[in-house]
Amino acid sequence: MEMTDRINTYYPSMTKSEQKVAQCVLEHPDNLIYLSVTELADFAGTGETTVMRFCRKIGFKGYQDFKLMLAQGLPKGQNLPEGAEGEGDYASHLYGSMVSVLQSTLGMLDREQLEQAVQCIDSARHVQFFGVGSSGITALDAKNRFLRIGRRVEAIADSHIQSMMAVTMGEGDVAFGISVSGSTLDTNDMLMKAKQNGAKVIAMTNYAKSPIASIADIVLLTAGKESPLEGGSIGAKISQLFIIDLLCQELERLHAEETKKMKELTARAVIDRIY
Repeated sequence: MEMTDRINTYYPSMTKSEQKVAQCVLEHPDNLIYLSVTELADFAGTGETTVMRFCRKIGFKGYQDFKLMLAQGLPKGQNLPEGAEGEGDYASHLYGSMVSVLQSTLGMLDREQLEQAVQCIDSARHVQFFGVGSSGITALDAKNRFLRIGRRVEAIADSHIQSMMAVTMGEGDVAFGISVSGSTLDTNDMLMKAKQNGAKVIAMTNYAKSPIASIADIVLLTAGKESPLEGGSIGAKISQLFIIDLLCQELERLHAEETKKMKELTARAVIDRIY
């Protein structure tokens, strides 16, 4: 069933709040695929629970399931970045997109939040990165980057071990969650467990108004928004890595001599393994 027909079928049985969400979907379907559940709730003038009830009422498991179907129903090319469809210089377009993502990330950068994150990591007893899927790969990249400047951090792919790490964190520790959507259940659950045990929480996400942002003590915003059909986009990845590198650069600046020694040590540790 087409999304419009599906919504119209259930519309009479919806509450007034759910009908507000329905109207937003009917009037702005192409924009909604880039909104978090919190942003859609604000846009419709309702709460997140209302959005979730709306999604389930029209037959979806949840908001992400709904967005995926919405994106699939859009006209071909409508859910792609501007200029991505049709013939043209793909290399130039991709280059322009990546530059645009970095410019957007810099423009969204809250330097006060960045400075707080640096201070928090600098004084931490232990830093644990949390993320799944593509954001889990970013977590591993972050671990590699921090280790090279002598910082003892951890990032583990296995969700069971992540869960055990979360509940054993406490005061003096930092739980660093990475999620493009800000609505990743596993990551948010880990952060909540760590926070309940006294750990500070830093979140890196594309959405200022998202579940992960409501959990975090510090929020670092990234750009490169992706539709449900673009999971793991390179633009989002580049934005995440840019923020990670900024954090490391600031830590290097604060501890220049020590960082220089650690870079030499870590470089020599692997030099024999390279031809």
